[in-house]
Amino acid sequence: MPANESRAKGVTVRLEDVSFDYGEAPFRFDVGFAAAKITAIMGPSGSGKSTLLNLVAGFEAPRSGRVLIDGSDVSAAPPSARPVSMVFQENNLFAHLSVERNVGLGRSPSLSLGDADHAAIAEALARVGLAGKERRLPRELSGGERQRVALARVLVRDRPVLLLDEPFASLGPALRDDMLDLLANVHTERQMTVLFVTHQPEDARRIGQDVVFLDNHTVAATGTAADFFDGSGPDAFRRYVGMEAAKGSRLDDRG
Repeated sequence: MPANESRAKGVTVRLEDVSFDYGEAPFRFDVGFAAAKITAIMGPSGSGKSTLLNLVAGFEAPRSGRVLIDGSDVSAAPPSARPVSMVFQENNLFAHLSVERNVGLGRSPSLSLGDADHAAIAEALARVGLAGKERRLPRELSGGERQRVALARVLVRDRPVLLLDEPFASLGPALRDDMLDLLANVHTERQMTVLFVTHQPEDARRIGQDVVFLDNHTVAATGTAADFFDGSGPDAFRRYVGMEAAKGSRLDDRG
């Protein structure tokens, strides 16, 4: 994006007594997310982390309650009408489109791109370290590079809320750290509101400012990352972190 264009700043997100049924499992979320902060959303598998993101994004509709973004009720708004971008674990790139055109979809779904759009795409690709790879296809990129393309597409969309559903889970530790650092740097520059689902305590500790911990399909605890990781966090969270650490240790032992 050219430097003279405005950039969206982060806004508040709130799920106000939201209920949602997924099969036999009822979910209930009553939680707020601070503007312009990175909030790590953590919890056991099946606790509702992805469901919470989908409710914010508009991919799921609440049975009751309200989804508020910047104070406006968007509960009935389609995903395209919400000031939100989302990056998934599977980066949702189109295999037949070049890197440049995959990013361009963030500016125009029909890829009707003008000079300002091309300038924004070039700047975003440079920002994520992909300058010179505009013509490559996704299959010619590494996993980390494909996620960089997805992040570049977010940058050209310029939405105040960014949702990430374990986007770096398939990457090795070094690549994951690189992507987390890139995300943190972009957040410092753009100041968007980031909701970041992760199973990795070290990821939350590395870039998280706040933590929302889910358990049994609801919000079990909220607070700053510092409070969660200083040893005095909620009991359920400490048990969860201990289990995740044990799983990681067992994986390491396999070599």
